[in-house]
Amino acid sequence: MMNKSAPASGGMERYLNEAKELLAERSRRWQRAKQMKFDTIAVHGMYTVEEAINRNQGAIIEPLFLSSAQAYRDSAELEAALSYQIPTWCYTRIHNPTLGYLEDTLALLETYGSDITASCCVYSSGMAAIENVTDTLLVKLDSKPINFVSQCQIYGGTFQQFNVRKFQERGIEVRWVLEPDNIEEWRKKIDENTRFLYAETPSNPGLQFFDLKPVIELAHQHNIPIIVDSTIASPALLRPLTLGADIVIHSATKVMSTSGMGMAGAVIARQPIVTSIPNEELKKDFALYLKRYPQRDQGGCLHPFQALMTLNDLRDLRHRVDLFSRNALEVARFLNSHPGVLEVSYLGLESHPLYPVATKYLKLADTDENRYTHLLAFRVKGGPTATRRVFDRFQLIYRATDLGRVKTVATIPAISTHLLQGEECREMACIPPDLIRLSVGAEDPADIIKDLEQALSGVEK
Repeated sequence: MMNKSAPASGGMERYLNEAKELLAERSRRWQRAKQMKFDTIAVHGMYTVEEAINRNQGAIIEPLFLSSAQAYRDSAELEAALSYQIPTWCYTRIHNPTLGYLEDTLALLETYGSDITASCCVYSSGMAAIENVTDTLLVKLDSKPINFVSQCQIYGGTFQQFNVRKFQERGIEVRWVLEPDNIEEWRKKIDENTRFLYAETPSNPGLQFFDLKPVIELAHQHNIPIIVDSTIASPALLRPLTLGADIVIHSATKVMSTSGMGMAGAVIARQPIVTSIPNEELKKDFALYLKRYPQRDQGGCLHPFQALMTLNDLRDLRHRVDLFSRNALEVARFLNSHPGVLEVSYLGLESHPLYPVATKYLKLADTDENRYTHLLAFRVKGGPTATRRVFDRFQLIYRATDLGRVKTVATIPAISTHLLQGEECREMACIPPDLIRLSVGAEDPADIIKDLEQALSGVEK
């Protein structure tokens, strides 16, 4: 965090020189990490043997900084730090070293396989991340009303934030795209007052997917950024920044924190982002801008303990996503052949209409093999009543609104995650009342199938 325009008093010179050396060393470590394989980055991030020995008493696991504030050597260092002339963490609401370890790892994973430079800002939840990103970009430049464009097939909480908190309460228009695979629909919704495009791929719970590159190019033609919620895929399967997207959002509560012991959100932004907002600091390093200003002022910071928990869960991310995806495909094939199931939505089924485009994009890192995520949805014959009966019969599968867990979890979105959207908006987003969302975990798929089979045994064929 440095601001070269801020004046430096004579006593600051020592700290400014130290900062230059520190940033140069950080740049060298970043370039070295960029040469590593995905799994190595997930395990090590930017934390090195040298740092462990020289600064952390040899600790091979990143240290947990529970202190809420940072002390300074004298008034000159304090002033240099609080004016952002030297790297600092200062106060956990602004930053914290443990958060930094997680942020570096996520920035490296999201840019893996490319020469892109990106930065990250982590939050207390995915919803906090979405709010900070979108509110920061929804800047009024003149008296004209502003708007943003989003696909309508998004997580229920995101829909509420856009439709109620922003549109109904603040008058910021959200323009819904009903068919995100139709580039012309995106094009028609954009005008000179559009601040950004928003996508969620694959979407929760309907698994909507579309060709990202043309929509990214369209956004940039209009000099606006595109934000992609990539929670379901994770960087193990999809890295939108490498396709040209500007900002990636994760509910790190889900796939990244698969143990299910806490909540976290993350924003990873390329440097620079495309935007028509005349703010060079925001454009140059968007994630750092979030950390310096919106997050500092609004207070949605992540607790250091949860940052370390998420960091530890990340270390085997690619292997877990591989396992969950293979299990999900096996479960989807079972459901697709069951006479009591009306319809199965899983991107890995060749019969799925979006299978070709998902196959184009969803590839396991460091392989040429397709994986189609842990998430699927299915409809039970007999309508909502039969759906609830099947749902209530689960014995191994947990009934909860969670997903991305090591344990298999199911919910009925129409009465849970997307309940507040209302029937009309659920219809718009293709979420019928008889849909069960299934997040497949690490159990043996035979046991998951056995539980589904007994639950479905009473359905009329």
